Amino acid sequence: MLLIQDFDLSSATTFHLPARARWMAEYDSVDQLRSILADSQFATMKRLHIGAGSNLLFSKSFDGLVLHSAMKGMSTVADDGESVIIRAESGIVWDDFVQHCVDSNLYGAENLSYIPGEVGASAVQNIGAYGVEVKDLIVKVEALDTFTSGMVTFTADECRYGYRDSLFKRPDLAGRYIITAVHYRLWHTPRYTLDYGPLKELREVTYLTPATVRNRVIEIRRSKLPEPSELGSAGSFFKNPVIDKSMWRHIQSSYPEAPHYDVDDNLVKVPAGWLIETSGLKGAVEGGAMVYQRQCLVIVNTGNATSDDVVKLYRRVQATVYDRFGIMLSPEVNVI
Repeated sequence: MLLIQDFDLSSATTFHLPARARWMAEYDSVDQLRSILADSQFATMKRLHIGAGSNLLFSKSFDGLVLHSAMKGMSTVADDGESVIIRAESGIVWDDFVQHCVDSNLYGAENLSYIPGEVGASAVQNIGAYGVEVKDLIVKVEALDTFTSGMVTFTADECRYGYRDSLFKRPDLAGRYIITAVHYRLWHTPRYTLDYGPLKELREVTYLTPATVRNRVIEIRRSKLPEPSELGSAGSFFKNPVIDKSMWRHIQSSYPEAPHYDVDDNLVKVPAGWLIETSGLKGAVEGGAMVYQRQCLVIVNTGNATSDDVVKLYRRVQATVYDRFGIMLSPEVNVI
């Protein structure tokens, strides 16, 4: 167990913005987590559980307890010859889990390569990329109920997954459940999803492996997204909005080449990055914060940004896109 008072949060988030927490506690077992939660000095304190800090913006210092999992166990719990179920504990780096699946020649996770974060957060956020969401892999989620200190299990259906959403993000349940492990189903035989953008070219590859797809995904992400170690960011700052087709037809009348993805017969998903760029915001700056020029979906810390700079910039992006398209972008990043 690790306990640190007056913790520097800039080292715990990929934005690297100045902020502090009154306390930080890291645990490597459920018993240690229970012990921290039972400690009288933390009983009335605000709590926030974080993963790798890749989807967080602290708009100010946090006057409470920040929790982090160092639980990193992983095991195969079932294998019926067609698929396997892997139990991964919450503190495992997500991309390490994907690498393990690829190294084991298991199919299903390769499109989700190189997404920052940890296993626990994947099940909260329902991470996704290139036509795959993690809900497609999740079988069940283990969590500690902080109200009762008992362990509970949620099936994937019970997690109520939506686009970058889950039961665990509901305002009335925020912070109640701390995910300790996730069970994922992977496959022994190919189940590729190659319908998005540059991945379509892989359909022509004669001998395609999960490693081939993973390597291409990493190439694409590196070409568009900054390395957090070099340029602070939280990855995709905004969700891609889903709009009805009547609104889409109105946009398309002015922008015939606008990219989009049909969700169903009535709804269309529009890339937020395209909306931001078309609104003239590529490279827009507020203080030390900037809309990333390679991918307008990303806001970066150019080196000396404050949280106020980022907040001002993302609100400016929202207002400008709304004025132009009538669409209010929702942050994918959790603003604290």
